[in-house]
Amino acid sequence: MKRMRIFLIFSFLIFCSFTLKIYSKDINQEIKTIHIFVALCDNKYQGIVKVPEKIGNGQDPENNLYWGCAYGIKTYFKRSKEWKLIKSEKLNFIVLERVVFKHITEKDTYIIADAYDGRYIKECTKDFLSASSGMEKDTIELNGKTIGIGGNAGLISYIGHNGLMDFNIRNKYVNKDKKKRDIIILACYSKLYFSKHLNSANINPLIWTTGRMAPESYTIHEAVNGYLKKEDNEKIRERGVEAYSKYQKCSKKAARNLLVTG
Repeated sequence: MKRMRIFLIFSFLIFCSFTLKIYSKDINQEIKTIHIFVALCDNKYQGIVKVPEKIGNGQDPENNLYWGCAYGIKTYFKRSKEWKLIKSEKLNFIVLERVVFKHITEKDTYIIADAYDGRYIKECTKDFLSASSGMEKDTIELNGKTIGIGGNAGLISYIGHNGLMDFNIRNKYVNKDKKKRDIIILACYSKLYFSKHLNSANINPLIWTTGRMAPESYTIHEAVNGYLKKEDNEKIRERGVEAYSKYQKCSKKAARNLLVTG
């Protein structure tokens, strides 16, 4: 019996060692991943200024302001000349749809975007914070490749209403792997509200905000273009500023005051 127990423990340790080796080998570090967490706009469950009922239904991704509308993540990137939609699926009752885009010209470059039911904005926020700090890491299998998502992504973004204006999160988000992750947070007053949760997360904020804003997709679309060109924070921010100024028909000065970096 004792020998059998020792054999089983030894076998388990070998299996774990083998699994870890395979896991680290399968995640190709050359694959670039951008993971976008989207809290669907929701008139009923979020403390927002009400929008038309059809686009403010947080349980209907296809017609939602931040997902299926013209400037929503899914529709805007689907119409982009730089990206191709390669997969769409429903994950569960919280993440109503996950879409995967592949860059047309940049090799092994993907965007994974998750549409959270608007009533679960708190879960979306917590998942984003956990990913940004590297506390939650995951992978997906895509055409024989293992692609890192969550804390395994290089750039992590939150899009939607700033739920931290309505509720408190007591969790602590502390980085333990010493990896600095790039983030973009397009939500009202995101620097003020998110920074206190990310003080120990070892993040590099490419863009976040100082006031009220429309978290539509043109801003992150242009910022991602700069990110993939390995531009510095200020150039990436300026891309976001130009896009926001153009679509919101506001001055660049106003957009620069709103969209900040670092």
